[in-house]
Amino acid sequence: MTSAARNLAALRSHIERIETHGAACGLRKVPLGHAEADAHLQGGLALGAMHEVFAEAGRQSAAATGFVAGLAGRVTARRPLVWIRQDFAEVEAGAVSMHGFSELGLDPRLLVTVRAADVDQALRTTADALACDAVGAVVLEVWGEAKQFDLVASRKLTLAAQASGATGLVLRMAAEPRASTAETRWIVRAAHSPPASHPSSAWGAPLLETQLVRNRHGPTGRWIMEWKSDECLFGKPAAYPQPVAAAPAHRPHQTATYKKASGRSSYRVA
Repeated sequence: MTSAARNLAALRSHIERIETHGAACGLRKVPLGHAEADAHLQGGLALGAMHEVFAEAGRQSAAATGFVAGLAGRVTARRPLVWIRQDFAEVEAGAVSMHGFSELGLDPRLLVTVRAADVDQALRTTADALACDAVGAVVLEVWGEAKQFDLVASRKLTLAAQASGATGLVLRMAAEPRASTAETRWIVRAAHSPPASHPSSAWGAPLLETQLVRNRHGPTGRWIMEWKSDECLFGKPAAYPQPVAAAPAHRPHQTATYKKASGRSSYRVA
């Protein structure tokens, strides 16, 4: 690398640090409820920004959908939630259930679902929805390695979210993370639920294994989170028999191929 190239790279890095620090100071945030995660996020999930959630297709899609629904419930502040999906998503994972939203403690009357014919239409619809300042959050659900969802598309969605204050949540199934302008990136799997506290209950508490693998303004981490439907927030389980190994304080946003989950989960989801 020539001296000029090194100087240019150093200048770009310096500018990026300045912009990142300035953005961190101006972001409004909503706490998730999980103390450790909120500390890593410096107060909670940033509003008016884009966030990504990745999961394997199949059994992990339900866990990731529930996690995104919980995030949306935290940031919408009683405003509409627009959920945009590709047509074939219902064949792969089933329809978004209003009954499921109610069980999670969310209000299905605030949910607007949109089915797009393809990724291009889904991206255009998402940009239009994010431009509306009456919307609390917009979920874009994309399956597979969609080449249309590149850095340019991500930047357009981020600018739309910043302009309106609406929060964007991108749910990616069966896809590898790529460069983007997202504030945070998560990988989500279902966690084993402890035995139900009452013998008549067939379900344990809904638990998720969450990995924060990209955090623009702080360290990353890995936690078991419980969604508390009554309070509509995430929390730390009172007792979890399988501790999660601590993740490094910083790690690159590119992640390794996901490992398949073992065992059986009792997580219920929309």
